[in-house]
Amino acid sequence: MGFPAPSKDTNMSEIPGDLKFQKSHEWARVEDAGQVRIGISDHAQGLLGDLVYVELPNVGDRVEAGTGCAVVESVKAASDVYAPVSGEVVAVNEMLADKPETINEDAYGDGWLLLVKADNAEEMDALLGPDDYAELIENDES
Repeated sequence: MGFPAPSKDTNMSEIPGDLKFQKSHEWARVEDAGQVRIGISDHAQGLLGDLVYVELPNVGDRVEAGTGCAVVESVKAASDVYAPVSGEVVAVNEMLADKPETINEDAYGDGWLLLVKADNAEEMDALLGPDDYAELIENDES
């Protein structure tokens, strides 16, 4: 994602242990039947500021790992969201159309973006674990 430079007072929240991350600040959580829930990290929403619009793919669309699959817009910037895995979109978070700020309030919970039926679960192995992601954020801020 093309995020604005972080401010020095970025508030580090707890990173859930069941998530994997891309260096571009998207998270992925493996759920039932090979489905992967995708969102942006709390760090990313903090950099973006107040979100005002979210553009999501349609159910049935295909996404490819490493390519843009959604857009989040804040008062500061618009940023592409890159798919951490390839597969078919089986659900999108419809609530975000009316309440994009849900991502600001609960990035790892109600602020999820889409659910993908992954083609290859091994793509998750290429993502960062929570500790590695926390280290990445720390290095970004120094």
